[in-house]
Amino acid sequence: MNPIDFLLWVAFPYAAMAVFVVGHIFRYRHDQFGWTSRSSQTYENRLLRWGSPMFHYGILMVLGGHVVGLLVPKEWLEFVGVTEQIYHLGATWLGSVAAALTLAGLAILIYRRRLNSRVLLATTVMDKIMYLLLGATLLFGTTATVLFQVLGAGYDYRGTISPWVRGLLSAQPDPSLMSDVPFFFQLHVLSATLLFMLWPFTRLVHVFSAPLAYFVRPYIVYRSRDQHRGSGSRRPRRGWEKSELPGTGRERQGTRR
Repeated sequence: MNPIDFLLWVAFPYAAMAVFVVGHIFRYRHDQFGWTSRSSQTYENRLLRWGSPMFHYGILMVLGGHVVGLLVPKEWLEFVGVTEQIYHLGATWLGSVAAALTLAGLAILIYRRRLNSRVLLATTVMDKIMYLLLGATLLFGTTATVLFQVLGAGYDYRGTISPWVRGLLSAQPDPSLMSDVPFFFQLHVLSATLLFMLWPFTRLVHVFSAPLAYFVRPYIVYRSRDQHRGSGSRRPRRGWEKSELPGTGRERQGTRR
């Protein structure tokens, strides 16, 4: 086994996985106040309204395509009727649209940060590194798609990159699968691996902050300072007893939001 191949396609990916998992656990335990997307909407909203939806919808499409292409074996798709031709057309053209949408949104967001001085002041060093790596990963992947899938004869990455990824996840890595992969595909994989390694230390952690607790949180009870306000002329709901502030004699009505 070539030592360089082992370093790039076995040691480096596993190191990135370890940092990704341990880094998120460490940051969640010690930096929950920093676990945020660091929203800058109050500084500028016009460009954000265009760039943010384009980027987020585009990146979701890109991630969905990667999950299908890398984690679902070719035989499984063929079993449900997705032939090589159908997959190639869908992955190439839908993937190109998703990549163009993501890159356009990212370009708007970066331009916004450079254009608005207040947004620029709120941009950290890790933000800049994250934007650089994210942009490079998208550009390498888009370049590989255009050169080989759109303009070229096509490259069957489901026979090399996909089984390599699945081998890593099943603890059976085979670096030889990546040795003859075209250069831009290799750059795309390496830059994405580095991005995952740095992920826990950037604003990208907000991806794992889905507000699921909202559906099970207790009701917030509002109390009016005026006893004639609150529920108005409506009769109080069953089970919502009135309450008083100590020493005031004023009744309060609980409401739901």
